[in-house]
Amino acid sequence: MPRVTITREVHFSAAHRVFNPEWSDERNFEVFGACANPNWHGHDYVLYVAVEADLDRDTGFVMDFKDLKSIVESRVVDDMDHKNVNLDVPWMEGLIASAENIVVDLGPARRPPARRCEARQAHALGDAPPLRGVLR
Repeated sequence: MPRVTITREVHFSAAHRVFNPEWSDERNFEVFGACANPNWHGHDYVLYVAVEADLDRDTGFVMDFKDLKSIVESRVVDDMDHKNVNLDVPWMEGLIASAENIVVDLGPARRPPARRCEARQAHALGDAPPLRGVLR
C-alpha cells in the first residue's frame, strides 16, 4: 500500500518564560529578549502534527482525522492550553520553555499511534516558519 502523510493543525494559548537558570538575568535578557521576562508572557501557538503510515486498504485512511484531533488535544493541548509551560506542564519540567523544546519533548506518550509522527510548532500565529521535529 502507498504511504501517506496526514496533518492536523491545532491551536492553544500558553504563557512561558524562556531562560537559562544558570545565567544572570542580564544574560537571559540579552539572549532571549522579552521571552526572559520573570513575570512570564504568552503566545498563541499553532501546532501541526503529521502522521505518516501505509494507507489502510479497508478504510482508505492513515487514521481518522477526528481520532488524530482527539489524541493531539488530549495528549498535548489539554496539558498546555491556558497554562504556564514552565510551571504547569510536567513533561516540560527542567527544560528551557522554548518552542523548539516543546516540539522535541512531544515524546511517545503524546504522539498518535503510527510508525512516524512529526510535530511542528510556530510561535505566535503567523510569526516564524514552523519548526520540525521527528518523533520516534
